[in-house]
Amino acid sequence: MKLNECADVLQAQVLVPAEDMGIDIKVACGADLMSDVMAFACSSNEMMLTGLVNPQTIRTAEMMDVKVVVFVRGKIPGEQMLELAKDKNICVMSTPLPMFTACGLLHESGIKGKGE
Repeated sequence: MKLNECADVLQAQVLVPAEDMGIDIKVACGADLMSDVMAFACSSNEMMLTGLVNPQTIRTAEMMDVKVVVFVRGKIPGEQMLELAKDKNICVMSTPLPMFTACGLLHESGIKGKGE
């Protein structure tokens, strides 16, 4: 699914756009523990959904080559986090949806989790 389509499905506000909003997202993970993201992130063009709003989220995404971070429950990161994401070429979005619903909608739309 194209990144811009993912944003539509999630009713998400794009806070830091990707260089190419047409990139194909095939895998997503949802976690608030960055150690879980490190254990389960598995591919390029991966999307991470989280409610954890701190710089460690962007640092983990960079380390695991996650291209997109979606903050759930309407959380909006501060300017420093958004600048860090821009510097690291990581797309950032915010959805009003809870994590369970957001992950379910993505899965229903064809996005898979690790190992599926």
